Amino acid sequence: MEGHKLGRAPNFTGACIVMFGVNLGWILLLLFAVYGLVAAIFLGLVVNHWVSWLEQRKQLADQRYGDVSGDT
Repeated sequence: MEGHKLGRAPNFTGACIVMFGVNLGWILLLLFAVYGLVAAIFLGLVVNHWVSWLEQRKQLADQRYGDVSGDT
């Protein structure tokens, strides 16, 4: 085991984003079926606001600390 080198971990970011969309889709469809269009639109707007807030927070962190992701 001493000669065993660790490889790089696979990047699952794309799969995570796709599954977020799939899960959001079925949740919105279920909400639409049970409570109607108004509830589904409201939840969609809440999720949109949350994602926008996360994007703004990430941009502020990148400006403050610099981009340290290493994907340059």
